[in-house]
Amino acid sequence: MPFRVGLTGTVAAGKSAVAGHLAERGATVIDSDELAREIVRPGSPAYARIREAFGSGVISPDGTIDRSSLREAAFADKQARERLEEISHAGIRDLRARRIAEAAAAGVRVIVEEIPLLFEVGLEGDYDMIVVVDAPRAVREARALGSRGWTAEEFAAIDAAQLAASEKRRRADRVLDNRGDPAELDDAARGLWREILRAAGEGGP
Repeated sequence: MPFRVGLTGTVAAGKSAVAGHLAERGATVIDSDELAREIVRPGSPAYARIREAFGSGVISPDGTIDRSSLREAAFADKQARERLEEISHAGIRDLRARRIAEAAAAGVRVIVEEIPLLFEVGLEGDYDMIVVVDAPRAVREARALGSRGWTAEEFAAIDAAQLAASEKRRRADRVLDNRGDPAELDDAARGLWREILRAAGEGGP
C-alpha cells in the first residue's frame, strides 16, 4: 500500500499551496475539495439532496451548485452545517477510497490527501503521517478576505466550526507554519518532502 499523508490545517492557512509543492516533487495528491465538487455534479444523489435541503438559492444559473451560497447557508447554524456534512461526507469517503485503490494499483508509493476536516471527522487513524498547516489567525483572515472574497463573518463562522488550531498542532506529526512568504513555504515543503520520503522508505534528496 502507498504511504499515506493526511494534510490538514486551519482555514486559509495554505494547505493547497503545500499540496501543490508536494505534487511538484512527485506526490500523488487527492484533494477533498475536488472530490466534494465531483460528488455534487448535477444529476448526482448528493446534488438532489442538497437542493432538497437548502433550496434553489444554492443553485447557480448554469444548474451547478453555487459553493459560495451553499457555504453561507450551511454555516448559518449548526444544524444546517451538520446536514451538509451528512450529505457530503459519505460520498467523498467512497470516492477517496476509489482514488486510493487506483493509485495503489498504479504502483504509487506516496499519497497526500488534503482534508480540511481530517480531525473533525475522525480520520486521523487512517494515515502514516499527519501534517498540519497553520498561520496566525490575523494572517489567515486577511488571506480569506483578500484572495477568496469572504466576509469577516464567513471566515469567523468557518474558523469557529473547526477544531482549535492548538489542538490540531498537538495531534500533528509535523506542523508547517505558513506566516511568511512563498519562498519560505517552498523551503518548508522541500524539507517536509524529504521527511516523507524517509518515512516511506524511499530515500531521495
